[in-house]
Amino acid sequence: MKVVIAHNRYVSGRPSGENAVVAAEMDDLVAAGVTVLPFLRSSDEIPTLPFRERAALPVSPVYARRAQRELAALLQRERPDVVHLHNPYPLLSPWVVRTAQRHGVPVVHTLHNYRQTCVNGLHLRDGAACHDCVGSAAPWPAVRHGCYRGSRAQSMAMAAALATHRGTWQRLDRVIALTPAMAEYARSLGIDPARVSVKPNTVPDPGRHRQAGEGFLFAGRLSAEKGVEVLLDAWQRHRDGERGTLRVAGDGPLAGVVREHAARRADVEYLGPCSADEVAAAMRRSRVVVVPSTWAEVCPRVVIEAMANGRPVLGTNLGGVPWLIGADEPTPAGWVVDPTPAALADGLDRSPEVADDLGVAARTRYERQFAPPIATATLIRIYEDVARTGPTL
Repeated sequence: MKVVIAHNRYVSGRPSGENAVVAAEMDDLVAAGVTVLPFLRSSDEIPTLPFRERAALPVSPVYARRAQRELAALLQRERPDVVHLHNPYPLLSPWVVRTAQRHGVPVVHTLHNYRQTCVNGLHLRDGAACHDCVGSAAPWPAVRHGCYRGSRAQSMAMAAALATHRGTWQRLDRVIALTPAMAEYARSLGIDPARVSVKPNTVPDPGRHRQAGEGFLFAGRLSAEKGVEVLLDAWQRHRDGERGTLRVAGDGPLAGVVREHAARRADVEYLGPCSADEVAAAMRRSRVVVVPSTWAEVCPRVVIEAMANGRPVLGTNLGGVPWLIGADEPTPAGWVVDPTPAALADGLDRSPEVADDLGVAARTRYERQFAPPIATATLIRIYEDVARTGPTL
């Protein structure tokens, strides 16, 4: 089987979980015997583009001419079975769906965010949930607020893309939703439920271990929507050392706030930016991984990484977190609370009673639902299904 993986990589200066997911997924497919044809662009290219292409950037989210020309040549040359689209912005554009289908190739698209109805993909503005553009013929509130990179001009370009491609998503041959909550989002876009499949992200298996661990770990971008300030506020409600050590791994605009807390309290340790191996080591040194997101995060990899390392997750009851840890199931891999300092403080108090048992459940849940062989087999079945039925026209 031949599969084109189409993805516009995010800028390397801001580490992207989506970039890592796509790269790992390609490796897993190759290992499973699939012929992967990468069709990749990177936002790092933008400063070096020829003048003509840079001048066309405002329209590229709607129609990226070069990408369509290169994709058409690739499809004619390789005759793949499927095109799998991840992030189309800004150098590919959703028009790749129409280009592929015009050449008789079905398209699968993974919903990594809410970019179909929100120009920044988060449904988040000024640190709070925002759905002002949902249901509008065009997302003008996003332009008014400069929701895309703080720029009204760039927000206008993305708003035009959302308005133009509202019907493009309904043409998709299959949509991959990373959680059931995202499957519901896909259906809200008018996509036929029969064309929606749930397949979560995965992470490489680090293997089992017997390390007991102590304290808590936050690993992620140090920004408001990730909830690090809420966590630090909750931590302040306990005496120094009462709940062990709080380790914080990552970088971002709130790194200074984390450093200040680490300077004031002996039980807060700032690890700084960490590699994947360093994060895994920090997880094994800790007893619980905390995911205090204040927005409806789609499918945070850190939750799956925690379960892979046999660590339960204390998360907030938003987005995909409750489903990922099986919060409503008989043997969950953690527990969820409201995204407030008081609720999170209560969640921290609960950990000594349940952490060890839930750690075992976390590793078992990873092995049964999130290990790479399971995710890859599911993905290949999706490819085979759409290749058999052909493109939607």
